[in-house]
Amino acid sequence: MKTRLTLLLVLCCSALAALAQPGKPLVLETRNAALVLNVGARGRVYQSYFGEKLVSYSELDTGTKEAYVAAGTDNVFEPAIRVVHADGNPALDLQYVSHTLQTGKNVSMLRVVCRDSLYPVSVTMVLTAYAKENVFKSAVEIQHAENAPLVLASVASAMLRLNADSYWLTHLHGDWAEEMRLEETQLTSGLKLVDSKSGTRAAMFQAPLFLLALNQPAAEYSGEVIAGTLAWSGNFRFAFEVENDHCLRVGAGINPYASDYRLPPNQPFTAPEFIFTYSHEGTAVSSANLQQWARKYGIHRGEESRAVVLNNWETTKFNFTEAKLTSLMAQGGRLGADLFLLDDAWFGNKFPRNNAKAGLGDWQVNKAKLPGGLQLLVAESKKNKLQFGLWIEPEMVNPQSELYTRHPEWILRLPGRPDELRRNQLVLDLANPQVQDFAFGIIDSLLIKHPGIAYFKWDSNREITSPYSQYLGPNQSNLSIDYVRGLYGVMARVQQKYPRLPMMLCSSGGGRIDYGALKYFTEFWPSDNTDPVERIYLHYGYSFFYPSLALSSHVTSWGKQPLKFRTDVAMLGKLGYDIDLGELSAPDFAFSQAAVKTYKALSPTIWRGTQYRLVSPYATQGSRAAFQYAAADKSEAIVFSYTMHPRFRENFTNVKLQGLAADKQYVVREINLYPGTQSKFKFHGKAYSGEYLMKVGMPISSQEPLTSAIFQVKRQ
Repeated sequence: MKTRLTLLLVLCCSALAALAQPGKPLVLETRNAALVLNVGARGRVYQSYFGEKLVSYSELDTGTKEAYVAAGTDNVFEPAIRVVHADGNPALDLQYVSHTLQTGKNVSMLRVVCRDSLYPVSVTMVLTAYAKENVFKSAVEIQHAENAPLVLASVASAMLRLNADSYWLTHLHGDWAEEMRLEETQLTSGLKLVDSKSGTRAAMFQAPLFLLALNQPAAEYSGEVIAGTLAWSGNFRFAFEVENDHCLRVGAGINPYASDYRLPPNQPFTAPEFIFTYSHEGTAVSSANLQQWARKYGIHRGEESRAVVLNNWETTKFNFTEAKLTSLMAQGGRLGADLFLLDDAWFGNKFPRNNAKAGLGDWQVNKAKLPGGLQLLVAESKKNKLQFGLWIEPEMVNPQSELYTRHPEWILRLPGRPDELRRNQLVLDLANPQVQDFAFGIIDSLLIKHPGIAYFKWDSNREITSPYSQYLGPNQSNLSIDYVRGLYGVMARVQQKYPRLPMMLCSSGGGRIDYGALKYFTEFWPSDNTDPVERIYLHYGYSFFYPSLALSSHVTSWGKQPLKFRTDVAMLGKLGYDIDLGELSAPDFAFSQAAVKTYKALSPTIWRGTQYRLVSPYATQGSRAAFQYAAADKSEAIVFSYTMHPRFRENFTNVKLQGLAADKQYVVREINLYPGTQSKFKFHGKAYSGEYLMKVGMPISSQEPLTSAIFQVKRQ
């Protein structure tokens, strides 16, 4: 019998459509998994089952673990929710009231309404199932009718209650230029927290992502695993607690640190969505589930094509002229790029943006650098058959700016204390509606004046410190939540007015990567570290939760590896360039032109195919790695092989492919070759059965350091 997973998720619903009888299960199913709740005799809601889909659920026990545990009554472990009532009472006793179940062709939603037995407080568990993608989503809604604000001291979006012999947690952490470092540990008795308190760059040190394997460490093609992520761009917390009976409870939600939220009467509060999937066939299936879901539901225009972007930042930094930019555009047109992105330093006049110390907040075109204005650059881009994009950082301000002088009340800063600068800048107060209007107006005014702008890169380069909002006054503990709500309000306004506008999400690299923001963005910047060896590790970590089309992957000069190696790594994600194309040799430029054409031909499979992590760079201790994308109809696969730093005369075994039709024949060809070279692989151009490629495999790894190969596996 499959290990039972007991998971909770809470919603607040106004429609009372059905009543559950004690012992009668409330079932929410996907194609391969099921989540089952039950109402116990005491009126509390329990989770009876979470795991592989069953034929019948009538034999399930109600269970002994509450689905959403409140603090203050009989609970002695980490609660899902903790409130303080208007009269100071800190207890909540949630009892079932009603539920509704809406079923659709692919999406079903279960809403379970609970109410406190004494106070006018309701909590609704909102559980959504995506059948084809095998993904669940949970949120919780809270509303009350007390005579004064209710303090929400802690609110989880979900609680999982698991029972296994052992639990293995994989979480991802890092810092600037070292994001997504994987670490797996066995959970033992007690409480382990993975959290963030940095506000704007909430994913910089700890990512809002985890893998939880049951009974054995996480494996690619075997074992039970849960992959979870919180759709929230602010402070988050995952709490993993092994209880005295060896059951595990997992809480996922907003970090309660310094966030006692004062909720007025009759005003609903909705916690962010927790997105999760279950697999009994290892992480390959869980990541495929999340990637498929993200393309359809999690990322803005996730099923559409992406542009090959040429960025000027690595070439020019803050120092550029119109002549230099138009030269780059001409080179980008020859390359075959789709869009030219003008990065930082295009704005500010009284305080020109010539370095990171000035100009943020003053979003006027710098007349000294760009006397022809943005209209000249838009026209030059169009002349070179490129679209035009622009970098912005709407949430921040430099002390050397006109905005800093005009609106000191818009800045997050502690009264009576000196400004605490990070990267020479401060954070604007997006809890303030006036600041929200200002941030929206940056994009809106630019697009009204320059309708040829076709793309924005939205950056956020520092965390929130010295948190104090003049707008919030005595309600300072609402700041970290209201800031994110204000941010989403701005993004929603932009999307409503400009629904086709593509935008890159950036936060000093990968400091903001969550699905709460990604529904407004077409892609994100994984890291400022573009060294291709490091990017292999980064891509490996991100691939557990995100599809390749969301990962902006640029060819740059960082690392100084051969151009082919850098390009082959960038083609793993959404290919782009951030390099001085004018400094490339004629053969290098010809190779890059051909690579862009090759990438565009392969991109349907790379962006929408099922991804497989064939060889882990962690498992090989950095000697090699391999990835594969397989088309849904099994007609084609693209295989990426990288040799990084092998040991002397290290022997590499065959790599077994995945996702092919065993009874079909496939021709294997090395592609993206450098001009004047031929494939060194003996199998190049030969045909093999899918069974052979998957069970015997191919020797696709070179033994030469910093070399790479891309193979197209095409069905005959």
